[in-house]
Amino acid sequence: MPKVAYSVEEREQIRRGLVTAGLALISTQGVQHTTVEQIYKKVGISRTFFYSFFPSKEDLIVEALYLQQPKIIEYVQKLMNDPSFSWRDAVKQFLHTCCYGEKNGIAVLSMEEQQLIFKRLSKENHQVFREKQLRLFGQILENFGIRADTARIHLLTNLSLAVMVIRRAIPQTLPLLIPEAADETVDVHIEMLVDYLEKLKNEG
Repeated sequence: MPKVAYSVEEREQIRRGLVTAGLALISTQGVQHTTVEQIYKKVGISRTFFYSFFPSKEDLIVEALYLQQPKIIEYVQKLMNDPSFSWRDAVKQFLHTCCYGEKNGIAVLSMEEQQLIFKRLSKENHQVFREKQLRLFGQILENFGIRADTARIHLLTNLSLAVMVIRRAIPQTLPLLIPEAADETVDVHIEMLVDYLEKLKNEG
């Protein structure tokens, strides 16, 4: 017989398992190709029980994005502390890994996925997400050795996400862009972004 009662600790463990499973799936196959059924089956619970934790797949995905934030910081710290990398090469490697997130276990949302998720967020939850997002990019700047004031955090957020989203958007969402030059486009964008970050670092 299925278990009918769970302790608070057991429910929290199941909830963490769902978020972890969701992150693993969306980071490799994307939001649109990840189903609620795939997530709850990975954890070994029923559909009904899943919805006692999250009202929708989108709510779980937002939690999964929060879960990966400390992992991203750990990764940037690892690169910056690696003596085999110059500062510039470490920053380039970090940005390149994020742009090709599905190959590296990092969830990066496409334009369509962002629209799908954030139109479902309440005003309060959207504000929480924005605060966590800006904190993440502020920590990234600090680990790059760059003073993280508000204007710099905002600009890094936009510039970084722009190249990641463009890479995901070619050719389905942006059909006028040339798919054969997609990787080179990403490389040039990263190079320009690193130039800008190096300028900020030198300014102090």
